[in-house]
Amino acid sequence: MIDFNKGGGLVPAIVQDSVTGKVLMLGYMNEEAYEKTKAEGKVTFYSRSKDRLWTKGESSGNFLTVKNLLVDCDNDTILVKAVPAGPTCHTGADTCFKEENKGKASYLNYLQAVIHDRKVNPSDESYTTSLFKKGVNKIAQKVGEEAVEIVIEAKDDNKDLFLGEAADLMFHFLVLLEEKGMDLDEVIGVLQERHQ
Repeated sequence: MIDFNKGGGLVPAIVQDSVTGKVLMLGYMNEEAYEKTKAEGKVTFYSRSKDRLWTKGESSGNFLTVKNLLVDCDNDTILVKAVPAGPTCHTGADTCFKEENKGKASYLNYLQAVIHDRKVNPSDESYTTSLFKKGVNKIAQKVGEEAVEIVIEAKDDNKDLFLGEAADLMFHFLVLLEEKGMDLDEVIGVLQERHQ
């Protein structure tokens, strides 16, 4: 339950891109704006300067489509995970903090969670589950096959085929990490240590 009374009827609402993880903007919501956001799936704020509800994108068309709404531990701040339809800032910048909103690497964390779920909750229809049933040797072999295929595609000029093989390699690599009981963050940690 959000405590709208604590801030005189308004609570801060931080908007984060649900794909890139970038913070896009900060606005304020009253209870009516929050309920409208939930009901319509588009981020609506209470504008302190206009003294009314304001749906982000109502004039520009750059709406923020809601993917998830979270409330902090003190029940007085909202985190809105959303997908922007264009630049978020009124200046035309990607974010109100002058950062570029690019990069989809955080999707790998989601994919890693799906792969983990396929291991702990096997499904006969799941390709990923079928890999786990074959064991580490077959999974490692599949990673090797995909590595060879990307090398072959690298020698040609077909971008779509190359990207497809790159995706296959990345997916099977994540499956191998899961089978070995390791996390992508551990690999990133090694890269960070090497970079220093």
